[in-house]
Amino acid sequence: MFGFFKKKQKSLNSHSFSHVAPGTQIHYFDNLITDLQKDHRVLLATFENIQLAFKEEKYNKVTEHLKQFRRKITDHLLAENVQLYIYLTHEFSQDEITSELVKEFRREMNDISKVVMAFLSKYETIGVDKCLAKSFARDLAAIGSALVERIEREEHTLYPLYMPSY
Repeated sequence: MFGFFKKKQKSLNSHSFSHVAPGTQIHYFDNLITDLQKDHRVLLATFENIQLAFKEEKYNKVTEHLKQFRRKITDHLLAENVQLYIYLTHEFSQDEITSELVKEFRREMNDISKVVMAFLSKYETIGVDKCLAKSFARDLAAIGSALVERIEREEHTLYPLYMPSY
């Protein structure tokens, strides 16, 4: 249990930081964007594992991969919310247009995360309830499409805004 806290502390120590967002204790982390992009690759790989297990009708594996996906996306969303969005919101508090863009990204991510969590909750028992397989493929495709689109937008539009000082 305490390994998680040590891991988080080690992770924070491995990032060099110097700049603090105005009015917060949220530091700029040199490796945050790289780490978030790595998360994206892991999420996409886990998603592909879900697709493959479903295609092979290995529903117990689907359930396992869904649980992994839930853990990974939860960690990713927490990092974005605490380290990215709060930092950017404070950094751009005097820039109305960029501030609104950041707020819109955050609102959209909150909406997407609610849909993803509902999807994960709905299908977490697919390993024992095969009736869920009928709607799973359609819902999985929709989640995948939203995931890919969101990752592209974050990496091309949002993440470049994250800098140590402006």
